[in-house]
Amino acid sequence: MSTGTPSFIYTSESVTEGHPDKVCDFIADSILDAHLKGDPQAHVACEVLCKSNNVVLAGEITSNANVDYQTVVRRAITNVGYVDQAEPFAAGTALVTNLITTQSSEISHAVGGAADASQLGAGDQGMMMGYATNETAALMPLPIFLAHRLSNTLACDRKDGRVSWLRPDGKTQVTVSYEDGSPKRVTRVVVSTQHAKDVTQDHVAQYVRESLAPRALEDWFTKDVVIAANPSGSFVQGGPSADCGVTGRKIIVDTYGGLARHGGGAFSGKDPTKVDRSGAYFCRFVARSVVSAGLARRAEVSVAYAIGLPEPMHVSVNTFGTGDDAKAERFVREFDFRPGAIIERLDLRRPIYAQTTNYGHFGRPGFPWEGE
Repeated sequence: MSTGTPSFIYTSESVTEGHPDKVCDFIADSILDAHLKGDPQAHVACEVLCKSNNVVLAGEITSNANVDYQTVVRRAITNVGYVDQAEPFAAGTALVTNLITTQSSEISHAVGGAADASQLGAGDQGMMMGYATNETAALMPLPIFLAHRLSNTLACDRKDGRVSWLRPDGKTQVTVSYEDGSPKRVTRVVVSTQHAKDVTQDHVAQYVRESLAPRALEDWFTKDVVIAANPSGSFVQGGPSADCGVTGRKIIVDTYGGLARHGGGAFSGKDPTKVDRSGAYFCRFVARSVVSAGLARRAEVSVAYAIGLPEPMHVSVNTFGTGDDAKAERFVREFDFRPGAIIERLDLRRPIYAQTTNYGHFGRPGFPWEGE
């Protein structure tokens, strides 16, 4: 629905790092980082599928780095928390199948053939969007911001040992009521979390209502918030042991929770020559700049590329009536959207990508597109 509507209700979801799709994203980004650590010029497009005790690696990688995929995969799974060898999916027993090949020579020539790094061609065609809104200090929409807070708090409670019965898989959902275009109250929360066998649904609900939600939502939590905790009942079986995971299936979770358009490209496993990733990161950087400069309360920046060409096909900005579009357009056109310029400005050839995988690529400090 259009967020230009003065009063509306909107819901966004998040998932924990133990969700099957996120396990795949994290493995793919861990492989990307391993290559960039050894070869900053590596071209990486890594896809991952996880199911039962299988991890399948596929895609195209051209790199001078010598990466031990078995080690990287098992370390990533351990980091997520799947270490119980009594379960079908575990770091120590997973079967890793490697189907990775080198990048197509035609694509490699089109993208990397320029002598001048600033004239690097786009790694693919496509449209990318970036969004910012002043409704939170992080310049993120409130529903996705709070959904991520819930998921991240779940993970912290598990890893810190605060709640011994929590397991890695989980999903959250937050519904926010907007009035006059601004968030006014959280109305509903859904938390589904994997748990130990001896834990009841009532126990999960008590934890969510009395501990998790108040800490994660802070001032947005009230006694009137309707909470559904593990609405399906028991959630003992989770992660890739129970469900198939694939990279790139959580693109709305990764971005703005549906409160901005999306070009359709996923991020994880892709090096910065792939504009699906670097273009979207830069659009977020520019949208943040528009809002931070006071040119609009909300801004969506979009860009489109053709494979092999450095200059974008178009760049535009939409302030949704919250600012001066003409001034914002002039402001945005001062930014260099060529892929090579983006990579240099944001210093994107570093192994920073496994840090981005979980709880949103945007709205978290420490990334160059967030101002670091």
